[in-house]
Amino acid sequence: MTRPAGIVAAAALLLALGPSAVPAGDRWLPVREVSLALSPGSPLDFSALLPNPALTPASRIIASPDGHLVRADAPDRPLRLMCASLAWSPASGGFPDHAGADAYARQLALHGYDIARLHFVDASLMNGRAKDFDFDPETLDRVDYLLAALKRNGIAWIIDGMTSWRGAFGDHDDRWDPVSDFKLRLSLDEAAFQHWRTFQERFLARVNPYTGLAPIRDAALALVVLVNENGVEFDSVLRHGNGAPPYDALLAAPFNDWLKAHYADTTALAAAWGGLAAGERLEDGTVRLPGDRRADDGRGRDMARFVVALERTATARQTEALRALGYRGLVTSYNNWPTEQTALSRQGLDVVTINTYHDWASGYAPGSRLEQTSSIADGVRYIRLAAASRWLGQPFVVTEYDHLFWNRFRYEAGLVMPAYAALQGWDGLCRHGHGPIVLAYGEPFPHKRAMLPYAIALDPVARAGETLAALLFRRGDVATAHATLPFALGPEPVGGMETTEPDRLTQLALLSRIGLAPPAATAGNPLAIGLPRAASQPEALLAALRQRGAVTAGNLTDLASHRLESDTGEITLDVGSGTVRLVTPMTEAAVFPALRAPLALGRLRIDTADGGALLALSSIDGEAPLDRARRLLLIFATDARNTDMRFRDGGERVIDDFGHLPVLIRAGSADISLDRASPAWKLSPVGLDGVVHAAMASGSGPVRFRLSNDTPAGPTTYFLLEL
Repeated sequence: MTRPAGIVAAAALLLALGPSAVPAGDRWLPVREVSLALSPGSPLDFSALLPNPALTPASRIIASPDGHLVRADAPDRPLRLMCASLAWSPASGGFPDHAGADAYARQLALHGYDIARLHFVDASLMNGRAKDFDFDPETLDRVDYLLAALKRNGIAWIIDGMTSWRGAFGDHDDRWDPVSDFKLRLSLDEAAFQHWRTFQERFLARVNPYTGLAPIRDAALALVVLVNENGVEFDSVLRHGNGAPPYDALLAAPFNDWLKAHYADTTALAAAWGGLAAGERLEDGTVRLPGDRRADDGRGRDMARFVVALERTATARQTEALRALGYRGLVTSYNNWPTEQTALSRQGLDVVTINTYHDWASGYAPGSRLEQTSSIADGVRYIRLAAASRWLGQPFVVTEYDHLFWNRFRYEAGLVMPAYAALQGWDGLCRHGHGPIVLAYGEPFPHKRAMLPYAIALDPVARAGETLAALLFRRGDVATAHATLPFALGPEPVGGMETTEPDRLTQLALLSRIGLAPPAATAGNPLAIGLPRAASQPEALLAALRQRGAVTAGNLTDLASHRLESDTGEITLDVGSGTVRLVTPMTEAAVFPALRAPLALGRLRIDTADGGALLALSSIDGEAPLDRARRLLLIFATDARNTDMRFRDGGERVIDDFGHLPVLIRAGSADISLDRASPAWKLSPVGLDGVVHAAMASGSGPVRFRLSNDTPAGPTTYFLLEL
């Protein structure tokens, strides 16, 4: 994971206030569970609802002709892959031993995961090693065994071809930090490319003793991320702060060479750009790189065109190298940065991937900052940016996302991301973290002693969101949009390096399916967004959707008031109230910052609630919908903190001390009613470990109860409703 911590920290003006504890007005309840391992048959065991088929050559994951991920033996059934992000490092405990890998892989399957992304494997293999490619033998053995354990549980693999800025070079102790120009040089020089290729030979092309196959030839390997977050622009933003020029001098000569191939001479270039600076001559190779990365002038636009060409060439060469080693699976690259330039670099990839976050945290150290904003307040912009990065006709996977701890609104992510990912018809979701689960609280590693940003496994709120995501996204509770709105783009950038899709246009992702398409593919399509983009297009397209019946007369969408209902009628986002409502046959759910009035969904009604929360009700009774199911899972997620967590400001934006375990869950309650009657019903709390405790409410006839997460067995986010 690339986190521009230095940039965010440098940009943030930290508040000069004394430390403050968690507000006294809230009650915080200590989590009692230590073991978090689920038992088979638990209400949280999804292995029967979401079974993982065996991973064989016949069932390997491929791209279908119409741009979806499918299994080779079921080409007409698009997949929605639920991805476990495995970004372990020594600070989070590293890769588990054999017994731990067996237990961990089995637990991932119980939680509903069917694919895992291995991230920063190069850094782990080279940690503490003095010589290039001198992999730590114990770590290598553990990686090999984990891959085999995942495969035995039907969990496919996404693997980064390279993640660390230190590659597999020896004698470095900063492998997880953006400290070198190696990713940039991968697009520019032969030595860097050969280093990358050698790593693929020695890791991916080496036979795994526990599977008997090289990973590169294994049907379990679904996707290789050639290099994580390796775009030229993002790398430049990440590394060139503190007064340095926007672009590395390494780019100057290649940029001049590209210009020479596209302009006859200095005079022609000056005419195209409207003039050159003193001393710039194309013939001498002295044309300067842009001094402003946001410039949308001739120099900036040509920089974008140059970088697209550079990145496409690098991708083609790396892909060819993997093919020469025997890889026949899918590849991706440039998996972040939602600009027009990067989108064009991704065009034509086997799979388009993106990383997207709401409210980045600037780091783990005291003084680190986030903004404490709701994602609904900006219309879930982080999701819309991802949607506008997708190419129609190509599979699309979110390789990283999160609404980060310690943001108090992060309960939103468990509903909005999987719901809109399903609406858009995306193929896979990875919520980023060291790992999505832990087997127990209290592991003796620095990053396991407290909840931290970019680490979801210890967080009951994030875990509740992942549980709901498995149902909304992988199970398919949320339908894909009826209409598709193609955004014409290409063949070359029309703007500078940091041109993105207009915010008003990406609102349409909350209504219907959007994505990029070549201009020729959009010709004559009345629902296409052409070039140049027009400010009036959202209203015109909404009118066109209504006229064609894709958006029904009863649809509540009102662009002026920022209320958008999906064309399926299942999802409604209302910026004004800060709410998202979901109504489907299998799940009804809502997120809200506070309730000023009762919130009616379909059969579920929330009459009162004493604070912001995610509240969801899902059938876990086979294929029975909510109106007939006898067993229903109720999820109620408020907020969670560490014990003795402190902030430097009253707004809880600046961390002073992350504190320590046990985790504390904010006490919350809600009054619930269900439009169903039963001769005998009961509501039982379910521990974070999946254990069902004594019923806390029961009755006959109408189903109405006060829901509280302060249960006799301890605080929880899960409840079992039996009818």
